[in-house]
Amino acid sequence: MEAIKCIKERRSIRKFKADLVSKETINEIVEAAAYAPSWKNTQITRYTVIEDAELKAKIADDCVLGFKYNSNTIKAAPQLVVVSYITGRSGYEKDGSYTTSKEDRWESFDAGIATQTFCLAAHDKGVGTVILGIFDEAAVAELVELPENQKVAALVAMGYGEGEAPEAPKRKEVEDLLTYK
Repeated sequence: MEAIKCIKERRSIRKFKADLVSKETINEIVEAAAYAPSWKNTQITRYTVIEDAELKAKIADDCVLGFKYNSNTIKAAPQLVVVSYITGRSGYEKDGSYTTSKEDRWESFDAGIATQTFCLAAHDKGVGTVILGIFDEAAVAELVELPENQKVAALVAMGYGEGEAPEAPKRKEVEDLLTYK
């Protein structure tokens, strides 16, 4: 698939078929996402795929801060990806000091780039995704037993979409987004 076409056609998918995405396909998606740029090539983003229905339900019931829409989406998805990142690398010098005034916010920036790359690669493989941002980071990290040096960046519900993909929401015009000086 051409890059611009993939970007323009990818949608947030919230209705899924029951079929699991194969480990082979997920590996291919993560392999592509590994090419996402990162601070000094630190490659801090990690992916934990939750297939266990009980664990997925626990996250849906206990970790979305009461936001039922996310709870329902997680329960409907055959798989949930916990996107995390290793702390203390992106935005830091070797001595532990910050390189720029953005301090450790480069970690979230890098994880965001990698998450979008993951979702675009998934779309290219015919896999639907939706990035979920309302969740209790510490509770999710504890449930999935993340190492102490990792933080949760996002949750991504994943599976094969059911029905037609939604229409693209209205986008701002280039004139509203771009300034030349």
